[in-house]
Amino acid sequence: MQKLHVITGAGVTASRTAMLLAEDGERVRLVSRKGAGPEHPLIERVAADASDTAELTRLLDGADTLINCAAPAYHLWPSHFPALAGSLLEAVKRTSVPYVMLGNLYGYGLVDGPITPDLPLLAKGPKGRVRAAMWEEAVSSGAPVTEVRAAQFYGRGVMSEFSLLVQPQVLSGALALVPSELDVPHSYAAIGDVARTLVAATRDDRVWGRAWHVPVATLSVRALATRLADVAGAPSPRLEPMTERELALLAFTDPFWAELREVLHTPGLPYVVDYSETEEVLGVKPSPVDEVLAEAVQAA
Repeated sequence: MQKLHVITGAGVTASRTAMLLAEDGERVRLVSRKGAGPEHPLIERVAADASDTAELTRLLDGADTLINCAAPAYHLWPSHFPALAGSLLEAVKRTSVPYVMLGNLYGYGLVDGPITPDLPLLAKGPKGRVRAAMWEEAVSSGAPVTEVRAAQFYGRGVMSEFSLLVQPQVLSGALALVPSELDVPHSYAAIGDVARTLVAATRDDRVWGRAWHVPVATLSVRALATRLADVAGAPSPRLEPMTERELALLAFTDPFWAELREVLHTPGLPYVVDYSETEEVLGVKPSPVDEVLAEAVQAA
């Protein structure tokens, strides 16, 4: 029987996940407030608010999986995410539909050493704590649930520190000011690998009750920027660390940047994700860096 997956959200991750499933012959019900998303005969786009538990419960009728890729605006996570997460979980409990959550690494807080999915969630900042609380409530509910945790995105169509502050400047030959260490190893998740890990999680009964890390590429900001310049045929990148004052001024342009301080990592401390279990169990490997960057350049 043809499977049906309900995906909440219609951003780049939700859309790429929906397309992967549809291209494999599986039906997708893509739920977002505007009813947006890619066009495909197997993708049904529905305009609805996932915070409406009754409506979401109705939309889960006949579904094999719920995949949540929806999130409030970045600066509204502490105030708005709990209600959304609560609605999603309640709908899952009412229907018993297996639930795949898209998460990130904020819940761990500062980690000295490789970040493995079995580490305790010890974040102290508001965004990290709300992420941790969402997972803790879900996994303790008894519902079939798993979380796919992604590092900072890179690739076509994403919004991240690298894509917003580094990529455009490198491609234009301008100076890039970066609010993080330039030469410290950092893990990046290709957006296509995030989608592939979400899809893999829907197809393996070993995923439930625990978290999985999206496969990553680990290299410094400078190294990634240099690879980008090489792929694009752009000049060698010019990077400088962003000062506190510059970050504060940037925050006046968008509340996103004001919230960034919480997740800026300790100077000199590598941020390295261990994804070995995802590769071994789910069979997902990281995409070649230059292929991911070439796709981003073509879309720029």
